[in-house]
Amino acid sequence: MSDNAVNYSTVYTTTMGNQNVKTSELKFITSTEQVVSGESVIADTTKDLSFNFPTDYKYIPTVTISPVNVGKNNYGNNVIVTVKEVTTSRVDYTVRFNTTGSVSLSVNIIAVGIPQ
Repeated sequence: MSDNAVNYSTVYTTTMGNQNVKTSELKFITSTEQVVSGESVIADTTKDLSFNFPTDYKYIPTVTISPVNVGKNNYGNNVIVTVKEVTTSRVDYTVRFNTTGSVSLSVNIIAVGIPQ
Protein backbone atom coordinates (compact mmCIF):
# COMPACT_ATOMS: atom_id res chain seq x y z
CA MET A 1 0.00 0.00 0.00
CA SER A 2 1.43 3.36 -0.97
CA ASP A 3 1.97 6.14 1.54
CA ASN A 4 -0.57 8.15 -0.44
CA ALA A 5 -3.34 5.56 0.06
CA VAL A 6 -2.72 5.43 3.81
CA ASN A 7 -3.53 9.13 4.17
CA TYR A 8 -6.92 8.89 2.43
CA SER A 9 -10.37 7.69 3.46
CA THR A 10 -13.36 6.86 1.31
CA VAL A 11 -16.69 8.36 2.33
CA TYR A 12 -19.86 7.17 0.61
CA THR A 13 -22.32 9.97 -0.08
CA THR A 14 -25.88 9.39 -1.23
CA THR A 15 -25.73 12.20 -3.79
CA MET A 16 -22.18 11.98 -5.15
CA GLY A 17 -21.14 8.35 -4.51
CA ASN A 18 -17.72 7.54 -3.11
CA GLN A 19 -15.54 10.50 -2.24
CA ASN A 20 -11.84 9.98 -1.52
CA VAL A 21 -10.53 12.62 0.87
CA LYS A 22 -7.52 13.09 3.05
CA THR A 23 -8.32 11.53 6.41
CA SER A 24 -7.08 14.69 8.13
CA GLU A 25 -9.76 16.65 6.24
CA LEU A 26 -12.70 14.59 7.51
CA LYS A 27 -14.96 16.28 10.04
CA PHE A 28 -15.80 14.36 13.21
CA ILE A 29 -18.48 15.69 15.55
CA THR A 30 -19.13 13.95 18.86
CA SER A 31 -21.54 14.88 21.59
CA THR A 32 -23.15 13.46 24.71
CA GLU A 33 -26.74 14.68 25.00
CA GLN A 34 -29.01 14.22 28.02
CA VAL A 35 -32.34 12.58 27.12
CA VAL A 36 -33.98 12.34 30.55
CA SER A 37 -32.73 12.79 34.11
CA GLY A 38 -34.57 10.97 36.87
CA GLU A 39 -37.85 11.14 34.96
CA SER A 40 -40.61 8.59 35.27
CA VAL A 41 -41.26 6.93 31.90
CA ILE A 42 -43.89 4.45 30.79
CA ALA A 43 -43.09 1.32 28.79
CA ASP A 44 -43.66 1.55 25.02
CA THR A 45 -43.47 5.37 24.95
CA THR A 46 -41.10 7.34 22.75
CA LYS A 47 -39.32 10.67 22.84
CA ASP A 48 -38.40 12.45 19.57
CA LEU A 49 -35.19 14.48 19.66
CA SER A 50 -32.82 16.35 17.34
CA PHE A 51 -29.17 17.31 17.46
CA ASN A 52 -27.96 20.25 15.35
CA PHE A 53 -24.38 19.98 14.12
CA PRO A 54 -22.29 23.03 15.10
CA THR A 55 -21.31 23.45 11.42
CA ASP A 56 -22.80 21.92 8.28
CA TYR A 57 -21.40 19.04 6.29
CA LYS A 58 -20.98 19.16 2.51
CA TYR A 59 -22.89 15.88 2.12
CA ILE A 60 -25.08 13.93 4.55
CA PRO A 61 -22.67 12.44 7.13
CA THR A 62 -22.63 8.97 8.63
CA VAL A 63 -24.15 9.15 12.12
CA THR A 64 -24.35 6.65 14.95
CA ILE A 65 -26.14 7.12 18.27
CA SER A 66 -25.67 4.93 21.35
CA PRO A 67 -27.72 5.03 24.56
CA VAL A 68 -25.90 5.48 27.89
CA ASN A 69 -27.66 4.54 31.12
CA VAL A 70 -26.46 7.19 33.57
CA GLY A 71 -28.94 6.21 36.27
CA LYS A 72 -28.46 4.07 39.34
CA ASN A 73 -30.93 1.40 38.19
CA ASN A 74 -31.46 -0.84 35.17
CA TYR A 75 -34.45 0.95 33.62
CA GLY A 76 -32.18 2.86 31.25
CA ASN A 77 -30.70 -0.41 29.97
CA ASN A 78 -33.87 -1.31 28.11
CA VAL A 79 -34.18 1.41 25.47
CA ILE A 80 -33.93 1.56 21.70
CA VAL A 81 -32.49 4.53 19.85
CA THR A 82 -33.50 4.90 16.20
CA VAL A 83 -31.98 7.41 13.80
CA LYS A 84 -34.92 8.83 11.82
CA GLU A 85 -33.31 11.36 9.49
CA VAL A 86 -29.88 12.81 8.86
CA THR A 87 -29.29 16.04 6.95
CA THR A 88 -26.15 18.08 6.41
CA SER A 89 -27.05 20.19 9.46
CA ARG A 90 -28.75 17.84 11.98
CA VAL A 91 -29.83 14.35 13.01
CA ASP A 92 -33.36 13.46 14.17
CA TYR A 93 -33.77 10.42 16.40
CA THR A 94 -36.26 8.62 18.61
CA VAL A 95 -35.70 6.99 22.00
CA ARG A 96 -38.13 4.20 22.87
CA PHE A 97 -38.48 3.21 26.52
CA ASN A 98 -39.25 -0.49 26.93
CA THR A 99 -39.84 -0.53 30.69
CA THR A 100 -41.69 1.65 33.19
CA GLY A 101 -39.64 3.39 35.86
CA SER A 102 -37.41 6.30 36.77
CA VAL A 103 -34.81 6.75 34.04
CA SER A 104 -31.66 8.82 33.63
CA LEU A 105 -30.40 8.43 30.08
CA SER A 106 -27.94 10.15 27.75
CA VAL A 107 -26.92 9.36 24.19
CA ASN A 108 -23.50 9.52 22.55
CA ILE A 109 -23.66 10.92 19.02
CA ILE A 110 -20.88 10.48 16.47
CA ALA A 111 -21.03 12.05 13.00
CA VAL A 112 -18.34 11.62 10.34
CA GLY A 113 -18.28 13.25 6.95
CA ILE A 114 -16.86 15.81 4.57
CA PRO A 115 -16.89 19.41 5.83
CA GLN A 116 -18.69 22.19 3.99
